[in-house]
Amino acid sequence: MKKRWYTEYKRRRKVLPSFFSFGGFAVRRWIVVLLLLTGLHTTGKTTEKLVFNLKLGFIKGGEAVLVIKDTLFNGRPAIDYHLKGRTTGVPDKLFKVDDVYESTVDAQTYLPFRSVRNIKERKYRYYNEVFYFRHHDSIYSKKTGMIKVPHNLTDILTVFFYFARQNLIDEIDHGKTVVLPILNGHDISYIKIMFIGFEVIDTPMGPVDCYVLSPKMDKGKVLKRSDGLRVYISRDRKIPIQLDFETKVGTLRAILESYKINDKEQLKK
Repeated sequence: MKKRWYTEYKRRRKVLPSFFSFGGFAVRRWIVVLLLLTGLHTTGKTTEKLVFNLKLGFIKGGEAVLVIKDTLFNGRPAIDYHLKGRTTGVPDKLFKVDDVYESTVDAQTYLPFRSVRNIKERKYRYYNEVFYFRHHDSIYSKKTGMIKVPHNLTDILTVFFYFARQNLIDEIDHGKTVVLPILNGHDISYIKIMFIGFEVIDTPMGPVDCYVLSPKMDKGKVLKRSDGLRVYISRDRKIPIQLDFETKVGTLRAILESYKINDKEQLKK
């Protein structure tokens, strides 16, 4: 049985080509959360690009770029997500972060076919590639081999696209908490998403009416508490506009600077 799984894994691997954090802390996980709340993907052959600037107070510390493209996976319509986060300026001299997350998901269900995490932080290196076998509720991870997983398992890069496409934001709007299983690296955990309310925030594009959500996970070594994250999603476009999270050294803020579809800017400043 194991040999048959591994043979299929090698065959799939041939078909497809194989973030910002402070010193390897959990910050990059929260920045990923912001980018994943986009929940908006146009049909047809499109390329979307979102660019966020990351600031701690008045200091710019990094940049995160998410590129979304239509593609095929074993002949099936799919969507490819590529997220790259890097430090800049003084933080780059201190931490030298250059992280990449990749996922290819089913274009209808938004559940992943394949996930890749490639982490480079100073001398630290982490690489893992995972393939999902939905009909057996299993995954093959280069770190752990074949294991059983929850039926609707997503990954840290695509969980919020799945969340949005399943219209779970409507449940949150009615005061509910949504719990979803995710693959984070090679560990399986759960994320709780809570609806806080509505708020109009000032942005480089002017005032924007937003949903305010609070994803809840382990606070790690940086956040003051597990619910110290606030995500602001525009009520009209349903794209992430801003993220704030309270760290032990101040508020880290990620601000959407650019959102392009097929190289055409969608934000008016």
